[in-house]
Amino acid sequence: MNRTEDRPVSVVDEHAHAWSAKTARARFREGLAGPTAGVAAGNTQANLIAVPADWAYDMLLFCQRNPKPCPVLDVTDAGATATVLAQGADLRTDLPRYRVWQDGELVEEPTDVRAHWRDDLVSFLLGCSFTFEWALAGAGVPIRHVEQGRNVPMYVTGRQCRPAGRLRGPMVVSMRPVPPEHLRAAIRESSLLPAVHGGPVHCGDPAALGIEDLGRPDFGDPVDAAPDDIPVFWACGVTPQAAVMASRPPFAITHAPGQMFLTDARDEQYRVVGVD
Repeated sequence: MNRTEDRPVSVVDEHAHAWSAKTARARFREGLAGPTAGVAAGNTQANLIAVPADWAYDMLLFCQRNPKPCPVLDVTDAGATATVLAQGADLRTDLPRYRVWQDGELVEEPTDVRAHWRDDLVSFLLGCSFTFEWALAGAGVPIRHVEQGRNVPMYVTGRQCRPAGRLRGPMVVSMRPVPPEHLRAAIRESSLLPAVHGGPVHCGDPAALGIEDLGRPDFGDPVDAAPDDIPVFWACGVTPQAAVMASRPPFAITHAPGQMFLTDARDEQYRVVGVD
C-alpha cells in the first residue's frame, strides 16, 4: 500500500519526546509524517540511503572519504529490510517519509516504499545531528527550529565532497542559530558525538560556505533567529542526496530531509570522553 496521497500529519507533539523509538516507528508505519526533531528523547536518529548493489561500493567509499557529512552507523546486506540498530523495524515502512530517485531525479515522496523496494538494494544508515540536539538542550543551548515547530534548515554549500568512484557532489549543512554565550557549549557537546556529525564545520558568515540567503534553505524550513544569534553550520546527512542529484545513479531511495529513522541505539553509545 502506497500512502503518498495521504495528508501528512506533523509529528510535532508535546508528548513526542517521551515516545520510545519503537512507538515512533509504529506511528510512522501507520502513516504519521513530519520532522523528527524532538522525537524519542535519547534515541539515536539516522539518515537513510539505499542504492543498487553495483553502486554500494561507491557509496561506501564516498562515506569513508567524507565521514563528517556521512558517518556510517550500519550497512545492510543487499535486499535486507532490517537493521541491527532497531529490533523488528522495517526500513521500507518505518520512516515518516521517503524520497524515490530515478536517474538523479526525484520522482516520488511516499510514506511507504514497499512498492519500490528491490532485492538488490543496499541500505546505509548514517548519523543525524538531531541526535546531539538533546545534548545541546541539556547544556542550555536553545534549539530554534524545535521551539518554532519547524524542520531544521539545510543548505547546499559550495564545498565539494571528495569524489568516490561514480559519486560526487557538494556538502550539505544544517544550520542552527546559537546565542554567543552558548556557542562554546554547542561546539563542545556536538564534538563529543562524532558518529552523528560531531562539531560544526563553520560558525558565522554563511557566504564562506557559498550560502547566499539563510531565509531560503534548500531543504527544511527557515527559522527566526534572535538579533545576536550566530549561524552555526553542521555537516548534514542529506549530502548523499546531493550526490545522487549530481551523479545520477539509476535508482535510489532516501529519507525525506528532516524525517529520520528512529533507532533503538541510545545517544550515550556514541558519546566519546571529552576534556574541557
